[in-house]
Amino acid sequence: MNPRDLELLVTQEMPFGKFKGRLIADLPGHYLHWFAREGFPPGELGRLLALMREIDHNGLKGLLDPLRRA
Repeated sequence: MNPRDLELLVTQEMPFGKFKGRLIADLPGHYLHWFAREGFPPGELGRLLALMREIDHNGLKGLLDPLRRA
C-alpha cells in the first residue's frame, strides 16, 4: 500500500452513483461491500474503493482522522 493512498481517501470524491460527491473515506460500509461483491471499477478508483472497504471492514476508519485534520 502506498501511504499517499490514505491521503487520497480523505480528499478524493466519489465521481458517480448514489454517493457522487462524497469523500471515499465517508462512503457507507454497505456500499463498499456491494462493490466487493459486484466488482470494483478499474483503475485508481477501484483500488481506492477496495482499500477503503478493507479499512471499513476491519474497523480502522479512525486511522484516517489525523489525515483529515492535516
